[in-house]
Amino acid sequence: MKNSYAKVIVSGSPISKSNFKLSNMNGRAILPYNSGKYYDRYAIYEETIAYEARSQNPKTLICESVIAVLKVFYKSEKRHPDTNNITKSIFDGIEKSGLIVNDAQVTKIIIEEYYDLNNPRFELELFAESKFKMQYSILKKEEEDEPKNYDPPSNKKRLVNQNQNTKVKKSSSNDTIICSICGKKVTNDNIIWANKGTTALCKNCLKKSF
Repeated sequence: MKNSYAKVIVSGSPISKSNFKLSNMNGRAILPYNSGKYYDRYAIYEETIAYEARSQNPKTLICESVIAVLKVFYKSEKRHPDTNNITKSIFDGIEKSGLIVNDAQVTKIIIEEYYDLNNPRFELELFAESKFKMQYSILKKEEEDEPKNYDPPSNKKRLVNQNQNTKVKKSSSNDTIICSICGKKVTNDNIIWANKGTTALCKNCLKKSF
C-alpha cells in the first residue's frame, strides 16, 4: 500500500557504518555479518532497523521523494559517533525494509541530537513531499545558554596549540614577516596566510599564482 507518512523507532545506540568496514584480499571494502566477531555488529544493526521499520509500518511503501526528520538519542554526551555519519547506516536499513524504494528519495533531512542514558535510540519520520512541506526557523535566544565546546582529538591538540602560538607571534608588531615566494617584507594589510597559518604570501604573489 502506498503511503505518505511513516515513523520508525529503533532502540539501542546508533552506530556508524564506517567503523565496521574491512577490506578483502583485493582491497575492496566489505561488511562482514557472520564472522562471529565484533565487525558483525553493523550488519546485525542494519537488519534490526529493517525488521523494526517493517513491523512498525506493515504494508507501507513510500515511492516518492520524502522529507526526513531524524532524532538521535545517545547514551553519552561525550562519547558517540558523528551524527552526520550514522544517517547512512539508518537509511541502508530503511531501504532494506522496503519502506522506501531507495534512500535517494530523501531530498530534505533534519537531524537532531539528544541524550538519553536509559533509552538510547533513533526516531525517524518520513513525509511524502507531495503532501507535506518543510518550514523551519532559527531564533535568537533571549538568554544565552552555557556554550557546549568541543575539544580537538588528542592527536590534533599539539597542532592546534602550535597554530595558536604562531598566530600570537604574527600579531606582534616587532616581528618582520617575509613573503615565502618573493622574499620581500610583507605589511599587515598585504599578507595572506597559507598552509594552516604557517606560510606567509604577499597579495601580489598570490595573484600571480592564478
